[in-house]
Amino acid sequence: MTTQLTAPFKKQLLDQRATLLEQLRSLRGGAVGRAEASAEHFGHPEDSPAQMNTERDLEFALDEQDTAELRLIDAALGRLDAGTYGQCVDCGVSIPAARLHAAPAAARCISCQEKVE
Repeated sequence: MTTQLTAPFKKQLLDQRATLLEQLRSLRGGAVGRAEASAEHFGHPEDSPAQMNTERDLEFALDEQDTAELRLIDAALGRLDAGTYGQCVDCGVSIPAARLHAAPAAARCISCQEKVE
């Protein structure tokens, strides 16, 4: 894929990356770590232990999901830099542009992705 064709995907990936980083900062409470942010969020004595556990588990799940998505985006940006973006990492065929528009971090063609899932 030429640079001209990949430029919109790169912009989309960089925008998604910035959004995810902001969500993670917000979820984690800015510059503090995940443990410190959780202590602040769940230290309310009026909340039941079950409610605090559920909220904590949900926050950790969202954090893990955002972190995993961030890794996929970083890998896609790496493929852009390497010149292999748009090629399936398993079989090497070209990933259709429609799939990349829908999921710009996609690393596999639909056939290979179905096998992985």
